[in-house]
Amino acid sequence: MTRHFDLELKDLKSLLLKMGGYVEKSIEQASLLVIRREPWRFREVQASEIEINLLNKEVDHLCFCLLAKQAPVAKDLRFILAVVKINVDLERMGDQAVNIGYAGVDYVRRPMINITQEMSDMTERVRLMVRDSLDALVNRDVELSRLILERDEIVDQYKARLLDYLQDLMVHDRTLVESALDLIMIARNMERLADHATNIAEEVIFLATGEDVRHKGARLKEVNGG
Repeated sequence: MTRHFDLELKDLKSLLLKMGGYVEKSIEQASLLVIRREPWRFREVQASEIEINLLNKEVDHLCFCLLAKQAPVAKDLRFILAVVKINVDLERMGDQAVNIGYAGVDYVRRPMINITQEMSDMTERVRLMVRDSLDALVNRDVELSRLILERDEIVDQYKARLLDYLQDLMVHDRTLVESALDLIMIARNMERLADHATNIAEEVIFLATGEDVRHKGARLKEVNGG
């Protein structure tokens, strides 16, 4: 029974990593759509979203089966409950990549705004946060998880700078209002993706140490107007 349970836990980790791979691919394709102005990439984003949703249901089902049938000990119980929460974050990340894709398809039909480097830097940081958050989960890496929390603040700064620039641009050039609004939507969704990666990192810290670090960053954002 123990060996069977361990195999099921291993399957659960594999499913979650597979789901994370699709999330990362979806973010990458949505980012390239915007940066390279290649609307055909939206098909790839949508295809990944289908797989993410299927895996979301599969992970949920396996978690509930393990909880109902196996009566896991405290350590394994904490891991399964963490996976339940992380599964929600990954599914929402897929939704946000789709939101970026929709806004990106609109944006490429409009006049271009030259913020390619800033957007590229921001999206790459977000994509790496997603990858590292899953690596941290598998390895229960607290140090890496804390680094992810710090990177979230950097992504917030990127978003703030982009929004300031785009809002100022809309005031001075009315022909770029719709393009700027599309990019504001994209930047906000990128920032939310980073928030979800941060949620995963917080779960890893709790899983490994018992320390609850949730909402500390949220309080800071409220103070700073984020």
